[in-house]
Amino acid sequence: MSGGLPIDLILFAMVAAFLVLRLRSVLGRRTGFERQPGETAPGAAQPAPAREADLPTPAVAGAASRALPDPRSPVGQALMAIRAADPGFDPASFLGGAEGAFRMIIQAFAAGDRDTLRGLLSEDSFAGFDQAISAREAAGETQRTELRAINDMAIEEAELRGTVADITVRIVSDQVNLTTAQDGSISAGAEAVTEITDLWTFQRDTRASDPTWKLVGTRSA
Repeated sequence: MSGGLPIDLILFAMVAAFLVLRLRSVLGRRTGFERQPGETAPGAAQPAPAREADLPTPAVAGAASRALPDPRSPVGQALMAIRAADPGFDPASFLGGAEGAFRMIIQAFAAGDRDTLRGLLSEDSFAGFDQAISAREAAGETQRTELRAINDMAIEEAELRGTVADITVRIVSDQVNLTTAQDGSISAGAEAVTEITDLWTFQRDTRASDPTWKLVGTRSA
C-alpha cells in the first residue's frame, strides 16, 4: 500500500456499508434454486429482480464454501415450499446473507453493539444477548472475538408452518474468543484458534412486508 487511501481499505469500507444497508433483504432475495448451465455459483453476484440492485459478492477473507440441499430431499422440498409462499426467496442468496449476518452478529456481540443486534435478532434472542452483554459490562470485562475463517455453511433444516418459515444453517468457523478482566488478565477463552460448529436458526413470516430473516435460536453442534 503506497500513496493515497489504500484501495483495500476503500473496498472493505464499501462492503461494510453495503452489508449494513442491504442485509435486511439479501437473506431472502430470489435468483433461482437450481443452477442452469452458464449460471454463476451460489453466493456469487447474481442478476437481481427489477425491484432490487445487483448484489455484489463481498470480498471477505475466509469466505465460506456453501452447500445447498438436494431439491428432492425433505429439506430441499421444504425450501421449495418456502419459495412457493415467498417468490422472492432464494436458498443460495439466503446462505450468502446468513454468512453476512453471522459475521455481523458475533462482532456486534463482542463489541456490545446492541443497535446492530436489535435489527438482526428476534425479541427473545435479543433479550438473551443483551443479558449476557449487561453481565459482562457489570463485571468490567471485555470480549474479544476474531473470526479467522468461515470454512463451511450448509442449510441443515427447513420448515414452513403456516406462513412462518424457519431455516437452520450449519456454520463451521475458526475463531479466537477470549474475555479479559478489568486488570487485563484473561478470565475466559484463549489466544488459540478454535474450530467452532454452530447451528443458527433464522425465521421470517413469508406474508410480512419486512423481508428480514431474524435469528431466533443458536446452538452448538
